[in-house]
Amino acid sequence: MEYKVFFIESICDDPKVVEENIKEVKLSCPDYMRRDHDEAIRDFYQRIDNYKLAYEPLDNVKDKDVSWVKIYNVDQRYEANRIDGHLQSRLVYYLMNIHIRPRSIYLCRHGESICNVYGLIGGNSELSEQGRQFAMALKDFMAQQNMSGFKVWTSQLKRTVETAQYLTGTLTEQWKALNELDVGECDSMTYEDIKRTFPKEYAHRDEDKFHYRYPRGESYEDLVHRLEPVIMELERQSDVLVICHQAVMRCILAYFRDEDNKDLPYIRAPLHTVMKLTPVAYGCNVEEFVIPVPCVDTYREPPIKHVNTKTTDIHVL
Repeated sequence: MEYKVFFIESICDDPKVVEENIKEVKLSCPDYMRRDHDEAIRDFYQRIDNYKLAYEPLDNVKDKDVSWVKIYNVDQRYEANRIDGHLQSRLVYYLMNIHIRPRSIYLCRHGESICNVYGLIGGNSELSEQGRQFAMALKDFMAQQNMSGFKVWTSQLKRTVETAQYLTGTLTEQWKALNELDVGECDSMTYEDIKRTFPKEYAHRDEDKFHYRYPRGESYEDLVHRLEPVIMELERQSDVLVICHQAVMRCILAYFRDEDNKDLPYIRAPLHTVMKLTPVAYGCNVEEFVIPVPCVDTYREPPIKHVNTKTTDIHVL
């Protein structure tokens, strides 16, 4: 099999950038768990000196026929050479959008909707009374986070826009890409309606929920592709609150928690719960805050039990 080789070189020669990178990123890696802070810093500087003895950098002249990208001091400057094909182009785009600055991403679903109360999937209904209570409680919760200038993203559907209505003093953007998974001909039906009206479709979905596509609708796989620009923009942002939907929230959580596709459609993303994602070196910390406003449970157990070892810190407010 023939492979295309693509080199990625990260060059840090700014002493301030190196120091910040060591303190904020390297000291949290497994090698330095439970190590004295100052001792760990000295050890990593020694590592750098050892790396310099063996490292062979890319050469703009000698390696002019090779595909590569160079990143200078995290995000100060980029150089790319002989980018070949769609995948390499997407990799360069991704590398130019990520950063290591501290930030938090808050994720939640809209407040409970009228459709949720009646067990209907899809639709574009307003919030229920309890959903409006959650929207007001969400305002208080975000105020307690002591963040200034954070952005709020919603979908274009009524229930997310209404959930954000009390978040004053923030920049709110509506994203069509954040709309819920399109259930096509099954819109505004209950699962019992689908089982009775489309028994074969109902069975096919249980067989492979990630790849299953609703009649004239979408699959989770389609939704993952639709959310790519949203995730790329999240990588660029500082603090942001994303008010979205169950399937959308599952896809975003799966990306940051590195979940398998087969587990993605069964990730728990309950109503009236806020997930705080804090990207760190070698992973992402996830905290779960349960807002004490009653609501229905929209989770459907998988037909065959999925065992998922991912954990979150849960806080009941």
